Amino acid sequence: MDVRRGDARYRGGDAGQGIETLHAFSFGPHYDPDNLRFGALIACNEERLEPGAGFAEHPHSHTEIVTWVVSGELTHRDSAGHETVVRPGDVQRLSAAGGVRHVERNAGDAPLVFLQMWLAPLDPGGDPSYDVVRGIADSTPYAVPGAGAMLHVRRLSAGERTAVPETGLGYVHVVRGRVRVGDLELAAGDALRVTGEGELELVALNGGAEVLMWEMSGQPTAFFHTVTSTVT
Repeated sequence: MDVRRGDARYRGGDAGQGIETLHAFSFGPHYDPDNLRFGALIACNEERLEPGAGFAEHPHSHTEIVTWVVSGELTHRDSAGHETVVRPGDVQRLSAAGGVRHVERNAGDAPLVFLQMWLAPLDPGGDPSYDVVRGIADSTPYAVPGAGAMLHVRRLSAGERTAVPETGLGYVHVVRGRVRVGDLELAAGDALRVTGEGELELVALNGGAEVLMWEMSGQPTAFFHTVTSTVT
């Protein structure tokens, strides 16, 4: 089990434009050849946008983009004609496939915090697709078949326990609260990368804990991604 602490993430964004980003993986100018990916997962970015801030239209390709809003509201619009407001508890997925452009903004009056996770597809190319699930339940895993991955959401009270999915590769990200896995304590922003550990149990150490867990079956065969982001 490999622990990555929240305060060790790469800092990015543009403070003058109301954007703060924390990158869990090698990203842009923060190149780290030893931290390029974990299984299918190639990015886990925590984005903080002030009211009115956002990312102007920019392209993606050959990437499964999954978004989880922590607080506030995210306005999304893409070149395939989808326009959505994503709120806490919703899961949004944009399969960039052969290429798509989108805009992400905080059009609300309150600060916005969201996690955006990028996964490499098993097979690059194809046509873009979009999906959003409103108010996903803890008991309902969200499948990303294009990347051979499954997302599990857990919201826990103090002392409550849950199993970490037993899989070849697992990624646990603590959104809020404090939890324990085995002898390891994790706080908000911390992540745990699990490789073939067998059965593990996660315990909430305080109330209101929220955890995202990725279950991944194996390595994708290829990865090609293009993105050019403009902040505004």
